Amino acid sequence: MTSQHLIPPLNFGMIEEDLYRSGQPNELNFPFLEKLGLKTVVWLAPEEPNQRFLDFIDDQDIQLYHLGVVSSMNAWDPITEEVVLEASELVLTPNNYPMIIMCNLGRHRTGTIVGCLRKLQRWNLTSIFEEYRRYAGPKVRVLNEQFIELFDTDLVRVPIDHPKWL
Repeated sequence: MTSQHLIPPLNFGMIEEDLYRSGQPNELNFPFLEKLGLKTVVWLAPEEPNQRFLDFIDDQDIQLYHLGVVSSMNAWDPITEEVVLEASELVLTPNNYPMIIMCNLGRHRTGTIVGCLRKLQRWNLTSIFEEYRRYAGPKVRVLNEQFIELFDTDLVRVPIDHPKWL
């Protein structure tokens, strides 16, 4: 009997029950992701995920939402309000769970979405920024923190059947 090692993707973390975050996985991470039983991947990077990951998503019958595509978007620009609202709508729909939110490294775009969700949960800014910085490491982007601070949670449509954690 061979034992299989379960290796999480870069910057993997649990946001809430059945809601996760990470950077783009590689083949070594697929058995770990398979154990999560994912129904939905929210992909925030401007470019497509790599082909092996796309094949994995297809093989597992996982729904992929690619929200990072904006033709004029520079990789260094902060995420747009429109993308945050689209991602929030997906995250606030329990039928999409288990779900993972991803970008290339799971730092900035993913961290901004999670920061806005934490703001919706009424976390204080100190706690939100601590979590953002934990994943961003030495590459903190002040523009992302400013975006989170100024994000208007009143723009988010919260469905009647929202997740229990909200």
